[in-house]
Amino acid sequence: MSKVAKIAVSGLPFHLDRPYDYAIPERLEPEVEPGRRVLVPFTNSNRPREGLVLALRDESAFEKLKPIGEVLDAEPVLDERLLALAMWMRERFFCTVYEAAKAMLPAGLWYSASGKRRVTEKYVAFASLAVPAEEAAEAASRKRMRAPQQSELLKTLCAVGRASVPELLEFTGAPRPSLNALVSAGYVELRDEEVFRRPEVNVEREELPELNESQLAAFEGINALASGDRPAGALLFGVTGSGKTTIYMRLIAAQRAKGRGCILLVPEIALTPQMLRTFAARFGDDIAVLHSSLSAGERYDEWRRIKSGAAGVVIGTRSAVFAPVKDLGLVIIDEEQEDTYKSENAPRYHARDVATYRCAADRALLLLGSATPDVESRYHASTGRYAYFTLPGRFNSRALPEVAVVDLKAELRRGNGGNISSLLRSELEGNLERGEQSILFLNRRGANKLVTCVECGHTYRCPNCSVSLTYHSYGRKLLCHQCGYTQPIDPCCPECGGAFKFVGAGTQKVEEELMELFPGIEILRMDTDTVSGAGGHDKLLERFRREKIPIMVGTQMVTKGLNFENVTLVGVICADQGLYAGDYRASERTFSLITQVIGRSGRFEKPGRAVIQTYTPENETILLSARQDYERFYASEIELRRLQLLPPFTELLCVTVSGLDERRVLDCASRVRAELEFALRGVREAREGMRVLGPAPLAILKVSNNYRYRVTLCAPPGSGMRRVLADTVMKFSADKRYRGVAVYADTNPSD
Repeated sequence: MSKVAKIAVSGLPFHLDRPYDYAIPERLEPEVEPGRRVLVPFTNSNRPREGLVLALRDESAFEKLKPIGEVLDAEPVLDERLLALAMWMRERFFCTVYEAAKAMLPAGLWYSASGKRRVTEKYVAFASLAVPAEEAAEAASRKRMRAPQQSELLKTLCAVGRASVPELLEFTGAPRPSLNALVSAGYVELRDEEVFRRPEVNVEREELPELNESQLAAFEGINALASGDRPAGALLFGVTGSGKTTIYMRLIAAQRAKGRGCILLVPEIALTPQMLRTFAARFGDDIAVLHSSLSAGERYDEWRRIKSGAAGVVIGTRSAVFAPVKDLGLVIIDEEQEDTYKSENAPRYHARDVATYRCAADRALLLLGSATPDVESRYHASTGRYAYFTLPGRFNSRALPEVAVVDLKAELRRGNGGNISSLLRSELEGNLERGEQSILFLNRRGANKLVTCVECGHTYRCPNCSVSLTYHSYGRKLLCHQCGYTQPIDPCCPECGGAFKFVGAGTQKVEEELMELFPGIEILRMDTDTVSGAGGHDKLLERFRREKIPIMVGTQMVTKGLNFENVTLVGVICADQGLYAGDYRASERTFSLITQVIGRSGRFEKPGRAVIQTYTPENETILLSARQDYERFYASEIELRRLQLLPPFTELLCVTVSGLDERRVLDCASRVRAELEFALRGVREAREGMRVLGPAPLAILKVSNNYRYRVTLCAPPGSGMRRVLADTVMKFSADKRYRGVAVYADTNPSD
């Protein structure tokens, strides 16, 4: 009886993905086990491909099976529970098992085309004395005149015992040959030791902060759930500045006291350094951080620290939900309503769904925290799926900011066609006089959204995407925010020679306008054009804090999680920008963004103010966000969802079809619709509201020359229609008539 391995093979389309059987050669039997990666021959050409061992089984007749060629890992990279998670993700998110596994592992662990690992362990040479300290001191004394650098090296090692070679040479100023001479003479020995590459966090240790009465009540209730022997879920709703982070720290401390691991997810990379400093001051080296701004080496080493149990608290963005923590006891998703927790590429997972699975498997607690909870999460709290806890006031008993709503139509009638209303200008002037700081929010980067000719109406369009090019004043260039295409702007209209009109301001334009209004005042702009490289977010925010730069203007990077003592004014430049986007979540997103950014103001001793500029001041979403009235907003929004049979009352199961030939894409999408309608007719228990919509073009039809159409199946949650959707994707992906057309499925997509 011999062993056969069930293997998930890399690089396969969804419709071909399944466990493939491979024979285990006798020489490899001790090494092949679930969770390790292997090289296997695949297809008729037997080209080697990576594979992931899923399971082993006994087999008496396997002569026709191809053998495993090589084992790539010295130990399993995924344990039994994470392998089960990968299998579950395949069914839940319509991805391959290998795509799911790849999302769980750091990029440095994968192999390049040449077959070598992209990142390996880092070793540093350490120097130490090879003789007793007394003998080394005598040698140092003898060498003081004829070999002073060797003498200095010996004296330093007598004092410190051992040191890394780079640090030792830098401290003493000695060259490497002097150290080599001491090694040859037998006074010093060198030894390579493994070191972990880690992001630097320089903070002093602090005690856990005390809880006020409402925080204590919430903590005790949530901690009771976390202390049970069953999985649980809870929603913590607290107004901005209510001290949710303090509760997170207390809950993590309670879990670590029991030896259980914890994961804290944040929605933006910009928030990670700030959160890391806060938690490192309490938990020290027990913290590991995972996000895309780390170098490949840092991510690989942090992953290894977590896997080995050297770090028990993980802080990171979406993908940190896969961290291989030991004995998971708690997963916290901060600002849980954010779209950034949903992946737009395969595997198209939502971190909340993955966290729910992991907490169920590990009997852990899932805690969702927000000042503006996701409407679906709030609904699940109202039905008892989640326990519900609230923090009604700010932790320091400070009042929420006073908010004024400005009608931009009235500003236009008064002759102010700029982006800064008279009230906002007056408030900014007051802050400048008092030495206080201001944050202005506009969720559009660049200078202008549209450049058009006033004579003939010509506009610049991207040749690869169905969008207009955005004008960036720095460098006077036109840029596509979808595919990255760029071109210089002409001095006049290329069609008729007419003058240009610049429409739809972005953060660059607002920055320029502020410079004209307040000459000599420093303005800091924070968007993806100014944030680049590792630690870019942190550097800008630290400058804003340390140098007390008077005004920061930015995109949604500035709307959440920022905690600046001197910020007393927030301005929303155009609150309508995303409100009428035609997406059923548009009101929810707008309410959340405005509420969150208002909450950056007046968080400490000084009172806060906010100015919301809008062309529709009577809009209910604008008014409720100005009052920070989440519960009334939720009550209105959930009734609209109920009437329209939208989530959480249905699931939107979507099939997206894309390709270079629009006719073939649309033909394929039409057949997908017919297939789903036929499947619905065969479902006896089909209930009210189960329907097929489309095919409809996506909001941006063409991206990078690929046309995109979508068919949506609306079905009650738990209706079993995911299997129908998966079968449909497999059928059309394998259809030779649509070769070159991509067909994929998603659930409740963010776009």
